[in-house]
Amino acid sequence: MTDTAKQDRVLIFDTTLRDGEQSPGATMSHDEKLEIAQLLDEMGVDIIEAGFPIASEGDFNAVSEIAARSQNAVICGLSRADTRDIDRCWEAVKHARQPRIHTFIGTSPLHRAIPNLNQDEMVERIHQTVTHARNLCDNIQWSPMDATRTEGD
Repeated sequence: MTDTAKQDRVLIFDTTLRDGEQSPGATMSHDEKLEIAQLLDEMGVDIIEAGFPIASEGDFNAVSEIAARSQNAVICGLSRADTRDIDRCWEAVKHARQPRIHTFIGTSPLHRAIPNLNQDEMVERIHQTVTHARNLCDNIQWSPMDATRTEGD
């Protein structure tokens, strides 16, 4: 594929295995998660966010097995901007052919109040945790949670 074709390509990022379970009453067994991941991989989904490995032993195991089985997709784990979360995420995705760590932090004043961070401290936390993740994995995704309520500067 040419560089121009790569730039013009839309990537499909699927969060069914992580976000899909956040709806009330929606749960998937370990085997169902593996089956869905295999179907997404076979369908050509580019990136599969397989779960939140630090959330539970079950989520960690599912993400690990999905990572080991994937043939085509980037396998992504979600992690808060915390080195323990990032380390656990890396342990789960490291055997994927194409692993990714997706880390996030709430950037709005409302979300910064929870860990009691000012803007400068939040920026420093982002720098430290993304750097930590990057030292583990070549493919890092960072997201600002609640970004629409974050100050413009």
